[in-house]
Amino acid sequence: MTQNLQVRSLSDETHRALKARAAREGRSLSELVREELDRMAARPSRRELLDRISGRGHPRMSEPLADAVRRMRDRAA
Repeated sequence: MTQNLQVRSLSDETHRALKARAAREGRSLSELVREELDRMAARPSRRELLDRISGRGHPRMSEPLADAVRRMRDRAA
């Protein structure tokens, strides 16, 4: 079953920009927005992403980060 979504208070500028992008890509505005919303729904939210990252803990480094950066710069030179 498909659902409809109405977006209120969309600025004229945003509407024109999206409509122009859809036209350049040979798609309708509805197709463009639907595909973008599908992509958005498939990605984790910012909060979910931050929770995942914080759940990983801190990496253990064998040397201080500044020393590692210096060592890598010296190798590249």
